[in-house]
Amino acid sequence: MARRRLNSSNAPEAELPKAKLNRQTLHKISRLLAYIKPYRARFIAGLVFLFLSSLVGLAFPAFIGGLIDTAKGAHTNPWLPGTIKGILELAFGVLFVQAFVSFFRILWFVNVAERSLADIRRDTYFKLITLPMNFFSNRRVGELNSRISADLSQIQDTLTTTIAEMIRQSVLLIGGIAAMAIISVKLAIALLVLLPPLIVFAIFFGKFIRKLSRQAQDKLAESNTIVEETLQGIANVKAFVNEAFEAGRYGKNIRDVADIAIKGAKYRGIFVSFIVFCLFGAVVAIVGYGCILVSHHELEVGQLFTFALYATYVGSAMGSFPDLYANVQKAVGASERVLEILDEKGEDVSINDKDNVIQQKIKGNLSFTNVEFAYPSRPELTVLNDISFDADAGLRVAIVGPSGSGKSTMAALILQFYHPENGTISFDGRPASDYSLTDIRNQVAIVPQDVLLFGGTIKENIAYGKLIATEDEIIQAAQRANAHAFIMSFPEGYDTVVGERGVKLSGGQRQRIAIARALLKNPAILILDEATSSLDSESERLVQEALEELMKNRTSIIIAHRLSTIREADKIIVLEKGKIVESGSHQELLANEQGLYRYLSALQFEVN
Repeated sequence: MARRRLNSSNAPEAELPKAKLNRQTLHKISRLLAYIKPYRARFIAGLVFLFLSSLVGLAFPAFIGGLIDTAKGAHTNPWLPGTIKGILELAFGVLFVQAFVSFFRILWFVNVAERSLADIRRDTYFKLITLPMNFFSNRRVGELNSRISADLSQIQDTLTTTIAEMIRQSVLLIGGIAAMAIISVKLAIALLVLLPPLIVFAIFFGKFIRKLSRQAQDKLAESNTIVEETLQGIANVKAFVNEAFEAGRYGKNIRDVADIAIKGAKYRGIFVSFIVFCLFGAVVAIVGYGCILVSHHELEVGQLFTFALYATYVGSAMGSFPDLYANVQKAVGASERVLEILDEKGEDVSINDKDNVIQQKIKGNLSFTNVEFAYPSRPELTVLNDISFDADAGLRVAIVGPSGSGKSTMAALILQFYHPENGTISFDGRPASDYSLTDIRNQVAIVPQDVLLFGGTIKENIAYGKLIATEDEIIQAAQRANAHAFIMSFPEGYDTVVGERGVKLSGGQRQRIAIARALLKNPAILILDEATSSLDSESERLVQEALEELMKNRTSIIIAHRLSTIREADKIIVLEKGKIVESGSHQELLANEQGLYRYLSALQFEVN
């Protein structure tokens, strides 16, 4: 059995990209910080309160030390009252101030972050859905979804937590070192000589252990994928008698997981031993040195205890900066990925539903004049070459030809998903560029072969063709599309939820919902792209009747493989390798014995 690739949905989430912090990257992300501007008053207030709460936090080791020294009868801190009661009253007063300040600091920071992120999400989403089709042809949906979810979540975490924590830890680090120096310069120098190298070593060793943990997670995810795929394809496994192969594959993977985990445990043991001996040894050494100073009456016991608490603040702050810095790097990388989308040139479509009103009416005349086109992702391959034809208002024009001849590309050009490299597409004798995209797409409808329904109700899916449609208009459109009967057969009727992509409906039912949607839109030009090719005979009959109703009194461009569906077309255009090789009515094209249409017809109908 062929070896299968790891299913990315089961793998641990890939780490977000990191970016170097320099003037260029900081200038880029400053554009995202502009989203904070409408909420700058609260943001500044939050920063002030954050600074105040951090400063107030530095007072508590002094209170603890002061209480100890006062209990012994010594008064070492001139900034504190001389009694235990006075120190306690001041400490609880400061505690109340810190609680008050901390509440509003957190509230305002989160408020600013959530509102500004909501604005960024809104603008990013709108930019995404207004980008040209070529953008989506070069990217995966999962990647784009990650920009909205993972990238913006990383920015959100940075705005709500990381920036605040960096400021707080900076205050604690600087304030803690200053306080230690005030208490004892000798102890402060000793601590700053011993502690930083040990913390740096511990940080790099910790990163190495986390890397081993990620390797174990990757292997475990791979083994879970083997289980999932094997159980999903259990019939194939049994049919090919590959139980032993799958068991061996899974066993090897599990052994790899165990080996990596054991290796990780060995290094974690070394790490713990290092922490116990070196870091705690350094703390014991500093405290021992402090005790010597106490015995020489250079320091009081309360001052030593205060120093130890400040040392904890400083050590914790030093240890937190690498992770905080890494989070900022991730946020900068995520910001660059989001800005890539915001910097893309989008289509000129309306952002407001109220502006989504037709300004220039199209009667239905359509013409291609010397149109040439190649997809931007494949510029070397010309898909359409010198295409010219006219479709007068109200006529039915069929486009036929072998697969890959450019039929669906012509539909995409009519909808202005892409624009021709040369030549002109005109509506009512005017170039498409004279119309807004909103006007063209409001007056052109497409019924594709593979209908996509949204996960809401039948009523909502039909109303997608006209968002302000009344219930009567929706029902009338469904009746004309031969859909009303099957809709009413459901217990919930028009409020039936169709499921993701319409999975609860059959292919014919989805097609008739799409036809009802198009009828409600009432377009001047209709495109039918293989609308009945994947249906059974009964469904095709019902859908064909609905299509006949839909095509009445409007220009219809019918793309078809089944030639039986286009015999009644007013004009048939035959494409081959991106060129028009024939055009005419069904009978005219059949009369050409050397024609491609007659050949295709002979393959399908065995016509001599």
